[in-house]
Amino acid sequence: MPNFEITPIGTVRNDRTDVQHTDNWGAVRSTITVDERFGEACLQGLDGFSHVEVLFVFDRFAESDDYREPRPYRGRSDLPPVGVFAGRGPRRPNRIGVTCCAVESVEGRELTVVGLDAVSGTPVIDLKPAMREFRAVDVTQPEWVSLMMADYFQP
Repeated sequence: MPNFEITPIGTVRNDRTDVQHTDNWGAVRSTITVDERFGEACLQGLDGFSHVEVLFVFDRFAESDDYREPRPYRGRSDLPPVGVFAGRGPRRPNRIGVTCCAVESVEGRELTVVGLDAVSGTPVIDLKPAMREFRAVDVTQPEWVSLMMADYFQP
């Protein structure tokens, strides 16, 4: 397969710096500063949306050499082993994360969101307004996922 290169479009700033602190993201307020190459009007219109999907890179984690062996999610031995594409964590190919966050404010090249699970300094690779037409309906998941994620987005 051909390789590709992605250049970040901005950076996350918030009070979270510990990548090992993996729960309680629900009240985290983050400001994403978009690179000046996009101009001051690059976020114009985004303030009309309640939510935005933020695509970012888990840049503090090394790429794995081998993804073939299923592993317990989040390293928890009380959870079933799953393949790399059955999870959303940082130890994955290309280390791309995506989270749908509440838009708090838009000012020039600065977007403030609530609920982004990315530490300060994280490179952002894209922003997409959340639209009803793109939302999945009737989502199902294994019961253990809800148990595991119970505190993830709690304040």
